[in-house]
Amino acid sequence: MAATPPPPPPLHIVVFPWLAFGHMIPFLELSKRLARRGHAITFVSTPRNAGRLGAIPPAMSAHLRVVSLDLPAVDGLPEGAESTADVPPEKVGLLKKAFDGLAVPFASLIAEACGGAAGDGEEAAAGFSRKPDWIILDFAQNWIWPIAEEYEIACAIFSIFPAALGAFVGTKQENLAHPRTTTEDYMAQPAWIPFPSTVTYRRHEAEWIAAGFRPNASGVSDADRFWDSERPSCRLIIYRSCPEAEPRLFPLLTKLYTKPAIPSGLLVPPALDDNDIGVYNRSDRSFVAVMQWLDKQPNKSVIYVSLGTEAPITADHMHELAFGLELAGVRFLWALRRPSGINCHDDMLLPNGFETRVAARGLVCTEWVPQVCVLAHGAVGAFLTHCGWGSTVESFHYGQPLVMLPFIADQGLIAQAVAATGVGVEVARNYDDGSFYRDDVAAAIQRVMVEEEGKELAHKAIELCGILGDRVRQETYLYELIGYLQCYK
Repeated sequence: MAATPPPPPPLHIVVFPWLAFGHMIPFLELSKRLARRGHAITFVSTPRNAGRLGAIPPAMSAHLRVVSLDLPAVDGLPEGAESTADVPPEKVGLLKKAFDGLAVPFASLIAEACGGAAGDGEEAAAGFSRKPDWIILDFAQNWIWPIAEEYEIACAIFSIFPAALGAFVGTKQENLAHPRTTTEDYMAQPAWIPFPSTVTYRRHEAEWIAAGFRPNASGVSDADRFWDSERPSCRLIIYRSCPEAEPRLFPLLTKLYTKPAIPSGLLVPPALDDNDIGVYNRSDRSFVAVMQWLDKQPNKSVIYVSLGTEAPITADHMHELAFGLELAGVRFLWALRRPSGINCHDDMLLPNGFETRVAARGLVCTEWVPQVCVLAHGAVGAFLTHCGWGSTVESFHYGQPLVMLPFIADQGLIAQAVAATGVGVEVARNYDDGSFYRDDVAAAIQRVMVEEEGKELAHKAIELCGILGDRVRQETYLYELIGYLQCYK
């Protein structure tokens, strides 16, 4: 009888996300899951972000370490700004310029890792002293490719966006063959998608996405940064998604980019993990009061409201949303984060007297809210969201129907796809300029929370949860990803 071959040795993987919490959080979740399976993960960020992401659980520290690189100063970038949560939208280009300044220290980190100088015996035992097998990077680091090629390290892009965005962006070659020069061009389904889909933008969304194809304050467009991955050293593109969530797209992406499009699964953090990541000061455990408030509410009676950390929300948006919640007449929990572009005191964010008028049925929390814990709570019956992909997959996982208010990036694509599945409704708005009004907010909330339609939306959300919340299937995607990493290094 032939001997069973030994399992492949653990990998050493350097993981490096773009400086946005919507990127860092899923990158760290993927890192934790790989580390739990015995692989050595070097997670790279900047000092302030590393501190805000929280400590690595002791049980995982043998296989997961965080390395901080100091972000260089850039004229016009606020002091201490290390993430998109620290700057208004118009300064994100400057943050990218500062990010580009990490090329030299990152090259030194890789040189040290390849030289076997990575610390003490414990690190060596965990595999950190070995030359990295992979660099898993984000869309933004077009300067990593020469470094990886110099040291002959395989690379993979990890897209925290849905596969639909990769399909919309397309390759550089396809964009040259089918140039998009007007706003209307970005409102049409791309020519390289050969089947009917919802992969289109409305006018105000198209104007925003078109900007991603033009150089910003860093001197480089986001599209050009991503297109630099069209080289042999990029062996795989990993998507935080799965075929059940986005049918037909994975075979198309593999063909389009001529390299495997690999699902990582949805990577939803556990709801009751005390090491869950928080953007806010975790020493103030204010979420205890939130959970206690939810415990007192009837089953499925509360709509959870959160518009993420990066949506370009104006003061008018905040007031129309507040008045809409008031008019809807339902219980709500609003995780309200001060938008970076609004310069006013906290008591000016909301209409005068709003919190007093809704105190009997609504709670506004301006501190960190543990979103997955909220979505998993029995009192929550719907989610009013900006349709960031992370928030959307979390809602899928916990079977919550959606009231959708998308703003930028992939959010419009996601909202249209979700509406097509019958698990959510959009707030009606002016699609030329993106404006919306309180009556439309209230009407959308009542459709989901009060009217008969809401029962069907909730039923379909539970059905989708049964498919996308299948833990065995989600684990299989991770094991298949590890298999690709073992084979393609």
